[in-house]
Amino acid sequence: MSIFITQLFNGLSLGSIMLLIALGLAITFGLMNVINMAHGELIMVGAYTTYVVQQIVSSYLPQQMLAYYFILAIPLAFLISAVLGIIIEKTVIRFLYDRPLDSLLATWGVSLILQQAARSIFGAPNVAVKTPDWLDGGFSILGATLPYKRLFILALAVFSIVGLSYFLYKTAVGRKMKAVMLNREMASCLGVSTKKVDSYAFALGSGFAGLAGCALTVIGPIGPSIGTNYIIDAFMIVILGGIGKLTGTVVGALGIGILSTTIEYTTSATIAKVIVFALIIAFLQWKPSGLVSMRTRSLD
Repeated sequence: MSIFITQLFNGLSLGSIMLLIALGLAITFGLMNVINMAHGELIMVGAYTTYVVQQIVSSYLPQQMLAYYFILAIPLAFLISAVLGIIIEKTVIRFLYDRPLDSLLATWGVSLILQQAARSIFGAPNVAVKTPDWLDGGFSILGATLPYKRLFILALAVFSIVGLSYFLYKTAVGRKMKAVMLNREMASCLGVSTKKVDSYAFALGSGFAGLAGCALTVIGPIGPSIGTNYIIDAFMIVILGGIGKLTGTVVGALGIGILSTTIEYTTSATIAKVIVFALIIAFLQWKPSGLVSMRTRSLD
């Protein structure tokens, strides 16, 4: 039972991390049809924002405040990544809509620029972020120990999903985003400013990337290429779940997390990744639209 609980929790933990990373891509790729290769570097920005907040708090504020720096770092990581996303959208991506290959190359160039900027500012070696004391230790249940760090990331993922769902279904801007995602031309004819919606969507997706980067700091060191290690898996989750479908992204992330840890338990990390990729390719051959397909009245 303890092994089962541990493996299940490890799968949910990995899935929650991948979900935080894939949420931003689900928004930008699903709404704007933009392949944002700089998404990994926006994750990096969120991670380094957390590191900078820690350095500022430890240098200029009383030491007892260091235990709470992470609470401040979470909204700042989201905000700074969102602002950077708006800048990228207005200066690069806005001129490349309906040109997917050009936008792919342009955002890849932006990712290289951001990586080199991080190396110039923080140096090439990875840096460590000190985890707050209240995230040390774990919770024991039926002989299995669940680390507080992983529980925190899982709770952050749940909070993000609930917040994003409320935003999309209960706010005016969110409903406009859904309208543009379903039918851009019709939404434009009804008076929705698609350019503003695109800016808001890219900022929101970039903010979630920064939030994922902040979460990654509690499980290991960070460096200029931290986002590159996760970008392929994030695209895989978005495509598997169904482009632009929040429910599919959640199911895909958690499913891949549980499947990966289960296979890895009996084989190795490399073999598990190969098997998971092969299963996803086979599934997409059977159902190219993903787990949750977009409803449409158009005929193929």
